[in-house]
Amino acid sequence: MKRVVYFFGFIGVFVALTSGDTVSLPTVSNKAFQVGEKLRYRITYGFMDAGEAVLEVKSTSKKGGDRELLQVGGTGRTLGGFNAFFKVVDKYESYIDKKGIFPWYFVRRVDEGGYKINQDYAFKQDKLKVDNGDGKEFKTPLAIQDMISSFYYARTLNFKNLKKNDTFEFKCFMDDEIYNLKVKYVGDEQIHIRKGKFNCLKFVPVVQTGRYFKSEDDVNFWVTKDENRIPILVKAKIPVGIIKLHLVEWEGLKNELTSKIN
Repeated sequence: MKRVVYFFGFIGVFVALTSGDTVSLPTVSNKAFQVGEKLRYRITYGFMDAGEAVLEVKSTSKKGGDRELLQVGGTGRTLGGFNAFFKVVDKYESYIDKKGIFPWYFVRRVDEGGYKINQDYAFKQDKLKVDNGDGKEFKTPLAIQDMISSFYYARTLNFKNLKKNDTFEFKCFMDDEIYNLKVKYVGDEQIHIRKGKFNCLKFVPVVQTGRYFKSEDDVNFWVTKDENRIPILVKAKIPVGIIKLHLVEWEGLKNELTSKIN
């Protein structure tokens, strides 16, 4: 499940550094999601349902400086018998800039078989810094993403002129590091999951030595070919097999799900 969560960090794209003494915070056009959207995924291992993950967009009174924010969150947990030998309860929250779709605050609570991670990051986007909550600050590029915000930012991109093998580079702050990651568009595919058949865009990570994946075949993900840009299916190789994450429920979408065929 940890690799599946890391997947969301691979599909975002960051906004470049600005020059000069004054930081100008970027604005993007968001036609992909809105408050009230909720996406539920089932995580399978072989033929078994091993867990579920939920992504949700909420309103919040919290501010980033004087800018309005959205609260986006992801939760993951194991199901059934998997709780007996490796129970997972993960929670991620990101408070993202409503106009720029970049994070101001990030909260991570991970409990995976007793292995726990607690992180509270404050993104000082106007100062090009991140405070990790443990007394350390890190210099970062403008509008750098976190593990959850990158997923939502990526959905605001315009993919209409995509060509096969087009590559997108992005930066994401995770575990006190800036990750320089790349994803590649490899073509269109029709994908069949439990909820039907969908027209999708397929992406793979561009592998970098020493990172999480050894080859481009280790992770594949398919995104709806419509204005919602929702990940429909993710496949990830792990040492003991293959795990899949596929969409099973959705509500509150901003646009009609025109990619669904039946």
